[in-house]
Amino acid sequence: MSTITTKDGTTIFYKDWGKGQPVLFSHGWPLTADAWDAQMVFLGERSYRVIAHDRRSHGRSSQTWDGNHMDQYADDLAELIETLDLKDLIIVGHSTGGGEVTRYMDRHGTARISKAVLLGAVPPLMLKTASNPGGLPLDVFDGIRKGTYADRSQFFKDLTIPFYGYNRSGAVISEGVRDGFWLQGMMGGIKGQLDCIKQFSETDFTEDLKKIDVPVLVAHGDDDQIVPIGASALLSAKLLKHATLKVYPGGDHGYAQTHQDAFNADLLAFIEGA
Repeated sequence: MSTITTKDGTTIFYKDWGKGQPVLFSHGWPLTADAWDAQMVFLGERSYRVIAHDRRSHGRSSQTWDGNHMDQYADDLAELIETLDLKDLIIVGHSTGGGEVTRYMDRHGTARISKAVLLGAVPPLMLKTASNPGGLPLDVFDGIRKGTYADRSQFFKDLTIPFYGYNRSGAVISEGVRDGFWLQGMMGGIKGQLDCIKQFSETDFTEDLKKIDVPVLVAHGDDDQIVPIGASALLSAKLLKHATLKVYPGGDHGYAQTHQDAFNADLLAFIEGA
């Protein structure tokens, strides 16, 4: 397995396949790099170098007690990018990973980045506040904390239903996708997963988004039951300097897996576009 060791001694697992312009993927909670397999194979077969890592306390990376916060996630990502000396990089983040890559570009700049993609991403802010009335109330995230702490195995199984839109009329349920989600979730450390809930729900990325100066594809399903589009993509597209908004009618939160061919085509078109 390929790993780096960060400045604080944390081991970060990553995949690094193919040759060509690099595309780096950042996964959502509580998943791993494996959530991006379809995209990595698709682009790798088209002469791109594809990289994906397991966030600290997720998957095959170290299960850390400390450092499970957005700034550290971004710094871990920076260490990976610098260790691999990635340049002219396309950076892609889903859900929490969208927050991670956004915070990376704020803290470390865009000198190595050519384009970015935010898919079903949490920015600018998921939590409902006086200044963010369209967000979700705190008790929603308290429920996620409670479910994860009390019986995360069952909670992760149950979460797959709204995550992939399997509770909608006409949905074709894949037990394989559900099992994959559960397995990835159970590979992670519960302490870091609990810490991450606060990070994806309460981190305000408003100022981060305003600083990003590269083209960004903001892609989101309008039936996303995990990260509602109104308080996320629609606002992010307005805050970014160079945003392209792509709305998927009826799209769910796990769109890259439930509609992988459609998303792959859009991802490639954005990467290869002017």
